[in-house]
Amino acid sequence: MLELSILGFLDERPLHGYELKERIQGLSGHVRPVSDGALYPAITRLVKSGLVDSRTEPGTGAAPRRTLSLTDAGRAELRARLRSPKDAEITDGQRFFTLLAFLGRLPDPAEQAAVLRRRLDFLTTPASFFYKGDAPVRAEDEPDPFRRGMLRIARATGTEEKAWLAETLEELDRKAAGT
Repeated sequence: MLELSILGFLDERPLHGYELKERIQGLSGHVRPVSDGALYPAITRLVKSGLVDSRTEPGTGAAPRRTLSLTDAGRAELRARLRSPKDAEITDGQRFFTLLAFLGRLPDPAEQAAVLRRRLDFLTTPASFFYKGDAPVRAEDEPDPFRRGMLRIARATGTEEKAWLAETLEELDRKAAGT
């Protein structure tokens, strides 16, 4: 997800490494903080693979600054990753939010809708944090108040997300049909 974030933010505009880190931190927040030890090796890999361009510019103070920008190959890679996300990017809530942050960079509404349909399919498959035998435990049947709270919060969040997905899919389908 770090590479997707790098490509996505650089698709918006060129950034200095520090600015890029701040934007990624803002997106992932305290849940998944990004360290310099993860960010800068990822940038180096993307530069070496020709997806990101790095230029050194004079700094406003004394030190030169490295400006990063997306190459045409990087833009194509971003689109490919958005078009065909990995299953974990659909099923993991935080990863899906990262994907969602950049899905608008994919120009085709039909391709955007295909990604959202995968998420909706995942959300409509019966699941729970807890099981009794093979059956998912429902909040109403959970005696532990803390687990019951987890289940109720997850249900409320899922209900709201499914409603948003249905609305957005309807809108994207209209755009794809040209109406």
